[in-house]
Amino acid sequence: MSDIGIGFIGLIALFVLLLLKMPIGFTLIAVSFVGIWAVVGVDIAMSSLGIIPYNFAANWTLSSVPLFLFLGFICYHTNLTQGMFKAARAWLAGVPGGLAIASIFGSAGFAAVSGSSIACSAAMGRIAIPEMLRYKYDPSLATGTVAVAGTIGALIPPSIIMILYGVIAQTSISQLFLGGITAGLVTIIGYVLVVYVRVKLNPSLAQDVKEEISFKDKVVALKDTWPIFLIMIGIFGGLFGGVFTPNEAGAIGAFLACVVAILKRAMTWAAFKAAALETLVTTSALLIIAVGASLLTRFLVLSGTGDFIADFIISLEASDMWVMLGIILIYLVLGMFLEPVGAMLLTLPVLLPIIETTSFSLIWFGVLLTKLLEIGMITPPVGMNVFVVKSVVGDAVTTSQVFKGILWFLVIDLAIVGLFLLFPEIILYLPNLSSK
Repeated sequence: MSDIGIGFIGLIALFVLLLLKMPIGFTLIAVSFVGIWAVVGVDIAMSSLGIIPYNFAANWTLSSVPLFLFLGFICYHTNLTQGMFKAARAWLAGVPGGLAIASIFGSAGFAAVSGSSIACSAAMGRIAIPEMLRYKYDPSLATGTVAVAGTIGALIPPSIIMILYGVIAQTSISQLFLGGITAGLVTIIGYVLVVYVRVKLNPSLAQDVKEEISFKDKVVALKDTWPIFLIMIGIFGGLFGGVFTPNEAGAIGAFLACVVAILKRAMTWAAFKAAALETLVTTSALLIIAVGASLLTRFLVLSGTGDFIADFIISLEASDMWVMLGIILIYLVLGMFLEPVGAMLLTLPVLLPIIETTSFSLIWFGVLLTKLLEIGMITPPVGMNVFVVKSVVGDAVTTSQVFKGILWFLVIDLAIVGLFLLFPEIILYLPNLSSK
C-alpha cells in the first residue's frame, strides 16, 4: 500500500474512533503513532513520540495559556465580574430586554479577562439568569442570551483558541488579539440587536423592569466595575503598548486578579485552590490534544497525505471564495460534534497548507476560525455552552428551552460570518493599523 493510502486510512480511523466517543487527545496520538510506524518504521515512530511532544510543549508562547486560564478562573471564583452586570443593569433597565442586554455586556466584560467561553457562560449564568427569571423574562430568551453571550469569551482577547492557533500557524498573537477586538464588538452589536428587536416585536418575552434608577445611582453603580477595568488596563495597556509580551500579559493579569480579589476581600483559600486546580486540569487537557495534533501533522507530512489533499483542491481551480466557503461549512459541521480546540487542532494540519495558497490572511482566518468554533459551542447536539447554562439553572429551565433560545442568535452569527467573509477589513483594520 502507498504512503498516501496509509494516510487516508489513518484519517478514516481517526474519525471513526471520534464517532465512537474516544478521547480526542489520545485518539490523535494513537492514530498518528501507528501511522508513522506504518510509513517509516517503529524507530522513527518512537523517536517522534518523544521529540515532537517536547518540542511543541516547550514553546515559550504556550506558557500564556495556563496564565490566562488562571486569570479567568480567579475572576470566576471570586465573583469579580458581578459589578459589570450590575452596572449594565442599572444603565439599561429601561431598555426593552434590558436585563438580557446587560448580560451580553457583562459577558463582554468577563471576556476581557478570560479566554474561555465556558467560564464566561457559567459566570454570567450564575449572576444574570436568576435576575431575569425573577422579572418574568421568557426562560428561552434568558438562558439563550447567556449561552450565546459566552461565546464572546473566545473572541475578545485574551483568547486561548487564538493563542493555540498563533502557535500552530506561526502568526502574531498580538495581531490576532487586535482582530478579535473588532470581531467581538461586531458580535456584541449583533446580539444586542437580536434581543432588542425580538422584545420590541414581542414585549411578552421580557417584562419591563419597573424601578426608577436615578442618574446618581447609575454613576455609583459604575464604581463596582473597577476590578475588571483595572485588570483590562493592565493587560491591554502593556500588551498593545509594547511593554510586555502575551506571556507576560498573562502573568500580569493573573497577578492583578489575585491582588484585586484580596483588596475586595473576595479571595479565600477555597477559591484560590479551585482556580488553580481547574487551571491545571484544563491546561493538561489542552496540551494533550495539541500534542496529538502535532503528531498528526508529522504523520500527514511523512505520508504525503496533506500535500496530496492540498494539491487536489488546488487542481480543482476553484476560486478562493469557494474554497473558504467549503472550509466554513466543514467547521460548522464539526462544531456540532466536537469541542472547539479539538476541532481546530484536528483540521489545521490539513487546512493550513490550503489556506496559504489563497489570498486570505492567516490573521483574518484565525479570527474567523475562532468565530466559527464558538458557533459550535451553541449548536446542537453538543452545544457545550447550552449544557453549561443548563447545569447552572438546574430544573428551572429545560435543555430544549435553552436550545430554542439560541436560534435567532445563530442566524445573526451566520450573518456575521458572511460579513467577515465579504469584508475582511473589518477584522484586519486594527492589525493593519498597528503594523503601519
